[in-house]
Parts: sequence; C-alpha cells; structure tokens
Amino acid sequence: TSALQPSLATGRSLCPPNEHGMINIKADFKREAKNLGSVSGPNRQRDLCTFCTISLDQEEVFRTKVFDKSVCPFYGEDFYFEIPRPFQCLSFYVYAKSVFQRDLPVGKVSIRKDDLCKYSGKEHWFGLQTVDPNSEVQGKVHLEMRLSEVITENGSTGQHISVRIIECKELPLISGQNCDPYATVSLVGPARSDQKKTKVKKKTSNPHFEETFFFEVTRSYSRRTQFNVEEEDIEKLEIKVDLWNNENLAQDVFLGETRVPVKILQSDHIHKAWYLLQPKGNGNKSKSDDLGSLRLKLTYIEDTVLPSACYTPLCTLLLKSPDVKPISASAAHILGDICRERYEVVLPMVRLLLHNNRFVPFVSAVAALELDNTQEANTIFRGNSLATRCIDDMMKIVGKNYLSVTLKPVIDEICESNKTCEIDPIKLKEGDNVEVNKENLQGYVQKVFSSITQSSSNCPPLMCDVFRSLRHLACKRFPGDPHVQYSAVSSFVFLRFFAVAVLSPHSFQLRSHHPDPEISRTLTLISKTIQTLGSWGSLSKKLSSFKETYMYDFFKSFQEEKCIEKVKKFLDEISSNVSKESSGLEDAVVLKEGEVQKRAQGRKPPGMKTFKKRWLRLTNRELSYHKHKGKDADRTINVKNIRAVEKVDESAFNRKNMFQVVHSEKPLYVQAGNCVEASEWLEVLSQVSRCNEGRLATFHPSNYTSGAWQCCQSLSSNAPGCKPCTTTMLANLQLDIDCDREAERIFSLLSANDTKLQSMEDACASLAVYQGPQREPEEYSKFTIQEPKETFHTLKQLRNIMEELQRQHNIRNDVRQYGSLDNPIVGKTS
Repeated sequence: TSALQPSLATGRSLCPPNEHGMINIKADFKREAKNLGSVSGPNRQRDLCTFCTISLDQEEVFRTKVFDKSVCPFYGEDFYFEIPRPFQCLSFYVYAKSVFQRDLPVGKVSIRKDDLCKYSGKEHWFGLQTVDPNSEVQGKVHLEMRLSEVITENGSTGQHISVRIIECKELPLISGQNCDPYATVSLVGPARSDQKKTKVKKKTSNPHFEETFFFEVTRSYSRRTQFNVEEEDIEKLEIKVDLWNNENLAQDVFLGETRVPVKILQSDHIHKAWYLLQPKGNGNKSKSDDLGSLRLKLTYIEDTVLPSACYTPLCTLLLKSPDVKPISASAAHILGDICRERYEVVLPMVRLLLHNNRFVPFVSAVAALELDNTQEANTIFRGNSLATRCIDDMMKIVGKNYLSVTLKPVIDEICESNKTCEIDPIKLKEGDNVEVNKENLQGYVQKVFSSITQSSSNCPPLMCDVFRSLRHLACKRFPGDPHVQYSAVSSFVFLRFFAVAVLSPHSFQLRSHHPDPEISRTLTLISKTIQTLGSWGSLSKKLSSFKETYMYDFFKSFQEEKCIEKVKKFLDEISSNVSKESSGLEDAVVLKEGEVQKRAQGRKPPGMKTFKKRWLRLTNRELSYHKHKGKDADRTINVKNIRAVEKVDESAFNRKNMFQVVHSEKPLYVQAGNCVEASEWLEVLSQVSRCNEGRLATFHPSNYTSGAWQCCQSLSSNAPGCKPCTTTMLANLQLDIDCDREAERIFSLLSANDTKLQSMEDACASLAVYQGPQREPEEYSKFTIQEPKETFHTLKQLRNIMEELQRQHNIRNDVRQYGSLDNPIVGKTS
C-alpha cells in the first residue's frame, strides 16, 4: 500500500460499491535481475540493454527505464497502482532493447492472481520463463452444455451433447486494438476430435457469439435400453473451446482455451457456467536457469467491500476517538497500539479521520500523550510513534500538490541539467574539480532552500492547523525552552517532508522514474544539507551532526544567521495564528500528463487519421493537448468549462480504455494507453471539475455519427444524455477517499491481529481486578492502558463489530456462486 511504498502512479477503482460489494486491489513492485540470458548468442551478452514491463494479463501498464549493458541490472523502480478490472495473471517481462528492430523478449515472470498473496510483503527471486505465445492468454468464456436423448430416423436412440457458446469477456488487445475473435468447439477423446467453428466477430474484446453446436456422445442403441451414458466413453470425453484472433493473411493468434469434462453432465444434464481461458499445455515449463532471474518485492491487497451500512458502527466508533478520555482508550489509538509493528495500519485510519474532519483533534490528543512521556525538549517527536506516523501520512496525502508547486521545478532542473556535485574526495572522478562541484551543489541547495522558505502561502491549511497545534503543545510541555516551538514543527516539515521528497522525488510523483546514480548522489547531498539547515539548534550542534569532514566544511560556507532567520520566518508563517499573505493567484499545478490517442475534433478532412497521438496535460487550471511533450498547446480547455468526465462504450470506436471530456463545445474523446491510465485520467479529471457550475446530470456513452447518437438513436446532436453521470461528492475535493474501503481495510487489519486484541482485553481485565503494583506478563507492557475499564469497554465494542462484519462476509461468500461471471471456473488445460 502507499503507506509501505509511495507510488509513481495512483488511481482508484472505477467500480462503485453496490449491495453485493466490490473487489478492490492494490499492488506495489520493485525489481532487479541477474544472469540474464543472451537473446542473440553469447557474444552480445555484455552489450545487453534491458528494461522491464508490468502487465495485467496481456495489457502493459508500466515499464522501467532502459538499463545499459549489464546482464545483472538493478532496475530499482517502485510502482504503486490500483487494478481497475478483473485479471488472471500479473506478469513481468524483461526485454532487450533493440535500435533497428522490435525489442526482443528475454523472459518473463507470471504470477497467477490466486498466488499473489503467497509472495506479498517479501522479496523473492523468480526464475525467468520463456515468452511463449501459447501461454499469453486472458479473458473468460460463457458456456452452456446439455446432454440429451436423440431418436434417429430408424428408431434407435443415442446420446447427443449440445454446446452453446454464449459470449466472452475481457479478451486481450492485439497490437493495441480490439481483436477479431472466433471460437472453435471440439469434442475430444481417445479416438475422436470433432471440431466446429463460430463466426468471426469484428473489433471487440467482449464478443457475443450465441451459437450452438451438436456432437454425438455415444453409439446409437435401442430405445428400450435404459437412458444412460456408457462409463468408458464419458470418463474420457471432454469439450474443448479455443479462442482465436482472425488475422486474415497472417497466422491466427491463439487467445486461450478451456476444457470441460463431459462427465460433469452425469449428475445434471444441463451445465451453464463461466470459465477462465487457460494457456495451451498449462503454459511453458522452461528452466529458469537458462534465462536468468528477476527479484521482486510485491505487496498485494485485495479487499471485499460490503455495502456502506455494514461499516457504520465501525466508522462511528473510530470517529468518536478524539472525544474519548483518555485518548489511549479510543478505538483509533487501540488500532495503532496493537498494530504498531505494521506501518500500513495508520494510513486507512488517517484517511478516514481526514475525510470526516476529525484528524486534527485526534492527532493533537495523541501528540499530547506522547509529549507527556517525553523528558527532554531536544528529543521531541524523534521516534516512530503513532503521532509521527499519522502526521507523516497526512502530509503525504494533503501536501502532494504543495510539494509539486514547491519542489518540482527545481528537482526537474537538477535532474535535467546533470551537473556534477560530488564533494567527497574519495568519490571524485578523474578530471573532476571539487571547487566547481561545490559551487554547483551550493547553487542547488540555495534554490531548494529558497523554494521551501518562500512557500508558506501554498502550505495547505490542514497542515498549518496541525503545526499550530504541535507548536502550542510543545510550548505547554516545555515552557522554559524558547526554541521548542520551532523544533516541534521543523522536525516534521523539513526532516520528514521536504528532505525526504528531495531524496526520493519519484516516490512523491515529482519524477516519473528513479534518478540515475549520479543524480541520486546529488539529491542525497542536497537532502542532508536541507535537513541540517531546517533543523533547530545551535551551529555547533548542527556541525556535529555531520560525520563526514567534507560535509562539515561545505555547511560552514552558508551564512548561518540569515538561514536561521529565513527558517524562523517560514515556521512562524505555517504554524502561527496570523493569516498568511497570498498573491490571490493560485499557481498552476500539473496534476497529470502523458501520451494518449485523441480523436479528431469536428469534420475529418480526406486522408486524415481519426485518432492521433497527442500529449495530454492537466493542471488545476486547464486541460491541454500538444503534438509532443514540451510543445505549444494545440488546444486548451479551461477546467471550469468541463461539464462531465465519463467512460465511452467500447463499441463506439471499437477501442478499449476510452473516456470523454464533455465541455462547452464538442466532446473530447481520448484513448488511454491501458486500463490503469484510463482509471487515473477519469479520477483526476473528475476531481478537478467536481464543483463546476452547469455540470451535466446525464451523458451519452457512445458517439454521434450518421445523424444519430449510437447509444440511444436520438437524432439531435444536442439531445440530453441517455445515461446518468457518475455520482460526484462535493465534500473533501482534495482527498480521494472511499470511507467504506478504508473501513474494510481496518477490519482486515483488526482481524489479522485478533490475538493481540485478546491479549489487550486480558491485560485490561487483570489491571482492573488487581490494584497496586504488580508484575504484568511481558506482552501486557506493549500496550498503553491508562484506564483499564474504559479501554476494556472499547475493546468489547470492537469485538462485537468485528463479529458482525465477519458474519456479513460469510453471507456474501455463500451467495457468490462458483461458475458465475465474478467467480469463473478455472478449467482444465491440455
């Protein structure tokens, strides 16, 4: 989750909650490879330039940078994303980069969805497998089979089976476009292989076939014979369904298969179910030693979210936490207490409190409890406590745009200018001039420092409220220390926010990839200096924090008094009660940008392509598209003029991952590169336009062509939409938070720590019964229990809520039918 690994790209599921709940999935990856095999003979191994891709089934969603000339590359890239559609396999492909021809596959790691939990949270080395076209499958097929008695013309009776192939879902794209699928249906056995074929369906990944085929199962026999299929026949027969893409002049592409044993009809003569498509021969079995290995760290979470009403008791109990006295007896504090070793537990709780405007009172109460146990002012908020973890996550969520406005321009300059800044004499390369490098580094530090200390007017009000509370609490706890009011704030905003973002800009969406080693070294030196400049203390104390002599000498080159004054002024502005001055003009913040396919607006001139590649860029002010990144805009749309942002039916243009931006003129139709990109574009565009005046209540999910809307056949191009727009929430516009989902995550974490909850109950019972000093079991000392009776009461409430939620989950699992669209059967493979 994002609490474990910040992300390069974020999004959320587009599937809204319903009475049956929904599945929400998250994933996060790192990778490194070793001993990669040669793709063109051993002589080229040392010249191998490779990159990795991540695919959901056959749809690529991310790729790394190219790693030059190494058979043991360290990619070191993190990806965090939510999976917006069902999938079967998560695959990682290693490619060798080619200049003059197509990139060549070195190998792949493919992990089935059901196996992801086995590897979640830990690093594993996976052997690379051969990329075999017959193993590259995705999708599902809906079948109906009937076993029936047939009377022939001569009066004899035989067993026939009818196979109805109804439809398929989620077949893969072929060369970025919808496929032209058809199916072959066969009855196979030891001595037979009868095959029949459906019609080809053009340009669709969700074909409706609705074709029925008949096969003779047994030899004819007398009608007087008992109606029964011979055992030796039925045990060996199976129905085999293969999906293919029709390539016309080229060889057809295999899309997947499934096999259903005919004996399934012995107990029920009608069988109707969805089946997952499988690879031929259960995929390839090549030895990984031949191709090398890939190291992955994968975090996978799948939650089944129930209807909103199920979570009301849990949310109510958690949101009461700031009012509970003492705070340690509250549900939110108990959650943090029993899961203190798991950092990810704090994030859903923080998001829930933020959404309901309860974060500031809760974190103030928790910070006050921590300060009560802090003996020295110079150790204030130094540990990894519940208070510091809550504030860390809050800053990442609320301060995302603030970081972008403040640091992105200077971080981009540092990464793109590529000046050498190494000042460690041991690490200097031949020809380096340490004085020039020191001057380069000093210039960068000054720019970053100035950007930070001049950014107070952009600091989010919620962060200012938290800093103001921390400042007040610190002064109250250490009234004799005039500096503690500043160190309480600087320990967060400099050490835990800005310095960390400078060190890892990719983790805060300030850069799309990890910087190369030389740039990373520059950012490390800048981050160290910024931490020290922003910390509060004497010059001698700051200098003593440097273990390296070269950093000691470098830091002395800064005019300490001027820096202190700038830091003090900045901290005052973001944490005092004085209103911040603002220019009244909001800086433009780039919210998302990337390459898309855009449909031509208006009439299409002869010979003009319908869809063209464009660079789409969204800020908090405008949406624009450009021929290339960095070029002038071809067209700009003010975000205030956006009236709706919705998905487009696949049938409209025979393309997947389409969405539309409805504004004052004609709709802008856009195709994203993959399902994750489409999900992210829809989410961020919806967020930025939610409060616009004149938003539409309905929209057309298809396009207007040949004088009519293809979805509803309305003849007027100005006809009102035929489908309701996606419901928008007008509160908490800055925060993309689904409270039901956060509550489900909290329930899962509580359930996983049930034994600790029980231990805490036992500790409360023991402390309530026996008064005075006593020897507690070792595990009891891990909990913060100030009022045993109040804490025990909260624990009992949590226990009752958890039991009811588990009962609701059990009901849902019983209702979910095996073989349904949501729970397809994993059929046999050849």
